[in-house]
Amino acid sequence: MSEADDSTGDADGSGVQLDMISGERMDQLASMEKIRLILDSVHDGNIVILEEGLDPDEESKLIEVTMTEISPDEFTGIEIETYPGSTKSGGGFLDRLMGRETETKLTVIGPANRLETLHKDETLISALVTRK
Repeated sequence: MSEADDSTGDADGSGVQLDMISGERMDQLASMEKIRLILDSVHDGNIVILEEGLDPDEESKLIEVTMTEISPDEFTGIEIETYPGSTKSGGGFLDRLMGRETETKLTVIGPANRLETLHKDETLISALVTRK
């Protein structure tokens, strides 16, 4: 990942880097930090897999920020696919009362010019990742 190393997913043209980010790590970040982490990795040509996805507001913000960063010659945007997972147990009474259920959901995010979704249903996301 672009955190501490200088390697990128396809620096030598030999492969695609997958960044699988745990829900625990994402829970420690503020919304904009999550978005920046994802976009920086995608800018490097990596595919990001989030264990628990983003909440709807964060996902909207990710798309909004992505739109401002699109450049025809450098960054074509992102491809994002999510499928709903199970509802997390342990939600508080107030959350249930307010209808705020937390779902875990796997999310795959990658550069739009390299990631193509082939199939998606409730239990499977099948994607084709191409080299540049």
